[in-house]
Parts: sequence; C-alpha cells; structure tokens
Amino acid sequence: MNTPEWLKPGLYGAVIGAVFVGIVGFAWGGWVTGGTAHDRAMAMSHDNVVSAMVPVCLDMARSDPAQAEKLETIRAASTYKKRDAVMAAGWATVPGTDAPDRDIAQACLAALEL
Repeated sequence: MNTPEWLKPGLYGAVIGAVFVGIVGFAWGGWVTGGTAHDRAMAMSHDNVVSAMVPVCLDMARSDPAQAEKLETIRAASTYKKRDAVMAAGWATVPGTDAPDRDIAQACLAALEL
C-alpha cells in the first residue's frame, strides 16, 4: 500500500502520543484496570460490613448474661489469642450465620478496649 509521505509523521505521532498518554495515565493519573477496581471495591465493601457489624457485636457483649466471665477469659488470654476468645464467646457471629468472623472479632476486640 502506498501512503503519502505527509501521513507517516502524523501516524507515528498518534501512536507515540497514545503510548505516552497510556503510560502517564496508569503511572500518575490514577487509572486502574477493571480487575484492580473490582479488588478494591470488594475490600472496601468487606471493611464496611465489618465496621457495620461492630455495634452488633458490642450489643451482644452487653446483653450477654455471662459477660463478666467471658470478659475475664478474654483479658486472661494472651495477645494473639484474644481474637479467638472473642470468637469463642460468640460475640463475633453475625446473626443468621453459624460461624464467627475473624475480622469482626478483631474489630470488636478493638472496640471493647481490653
């Protein structure tokens, strides 16, 4: 195919410009791929669910008849076992589920300020 000489610099400029805009956009412009956006959205929604469930955990702790014994067990546990103690107390179990959530237990433990 015969292209006019005046067209080649324009095509080269367009290609180089597109590459430059892509590099600048992804490096400094804050552009992300669809997969990265999805991962960030999932992490953000999980964090929001955890923070929304902390008041439920605190309410379950306040209304528990065996609160004093369970709090003493949590205080007596070593630092890395306190989250497991909150889970064993049943306060990190979301209503409607059977198993406790580790992230909710950790957030609830921080809110209890033990």
